[in-house]
Amino acid sequence: MTGNIRMPSTVPVTVIGLGSMGRALAEAFLDAGHPTTVWNRTPERAAPLVARGAVRAEGVEGAIAASPLVVTCLTTFEDTRQALEGGVGALRGRDLVTLNSGSPAGARATAAWATSHGARFLAGAVKNVPSAVGAPDTLLYYGGDRGVFDEHGTTLRVLGGDTVHLGDEPDLAALYEMAVGAMLLPALVGFFQGAAAVQARGLPASSTVRFAGKWLDMIKSLLPVYAEEIDSGDYTDAASSVNLFLAGAAHDDELAAEAHVDTSWIAPLNALLGRAAEAGHGEHSIAALTEVLRLGGNGAEQRKLTVHH
Repeated sequence: MTGNIRMPSTVPVTVIGLGSMGRALAEAFLDAGHPTTVWNRTPERAAPLVARGAVRAEGVEGAIAASPLVVTCLTTFEDTRQALEGGVGALRGRDLVTLNSGSPAGARATAAWATSHGARFLAGAVKNVPSAVGAPDTLLYYGGDRGVFDEHGTTLRVLGGDTVHLGDEPDLAALYEMAVGAMLLPALVGFFQGAAAVQARGLPASSTVRFAGKWLDMIKSLLPVYAEEIDSGDYTDAASSVNLFLAGAAHDDELAAEAHVDTSWIAPLNALLGRAAEAGHGEHSIAALTEVLRLGGNGAEQRKLTVHH
């Protein structure tokens, strides 16, 4: 018996795009009690969600019209616009949140497209795997209309407890997604190379996991130090210099010959070290590579940095 007690309302949500991540998003909304409408070009993908209480829309226009908050999870911004094109008439008055990969330019184009059809727009990114959706420490960040974030913040936090609004610019999540995501492939390829090397000695790849984890923890601990050096433009306090890394590069060919592993993917990185040394950064912190990566720039004095909180 509830008497005069009003139960908290749960905003109806539509999820468009039901790949592994899209399904996880819809499941999180369902678990939190949100009336959830789903749509995918392949209708069969909706079946497990319908079994859990979701409503499958017959078409994309109906899916958009079903909820004030529409969350898309497709591969790119271009895919998102294509998928929604058939239902643009229903976008007016809706709040559109995109959770996909893509460039800042793609986010800006999609923001302009969405607002031209009368929708408010927020572009975000899920910084974890589908199985982590809904966890208290799962990070999602968003850029775009602050009003959308403020109005739906409680609903969006259902997807992850570490939920951040980066600013009103609609491309900020895409910018940070690419900036942070740039670390992923080099780190993974480094691990795969190490796995191949230890297997060449008859040892299991699993034997490296503990040590690789400790190594990643150490790298994580250095990030604030390097960020401060980059923001200040002062690389003179070099705990690990460019020349130190350059000296270690000579061992790559030895490892390749001994373990029969392909280390050629490292060659461009070693070339970057050489360019930094030639530019006078040899005895500077390894963070000085940022200056070599900065096309058309000549150092800290030419940088225009904007910090968003």
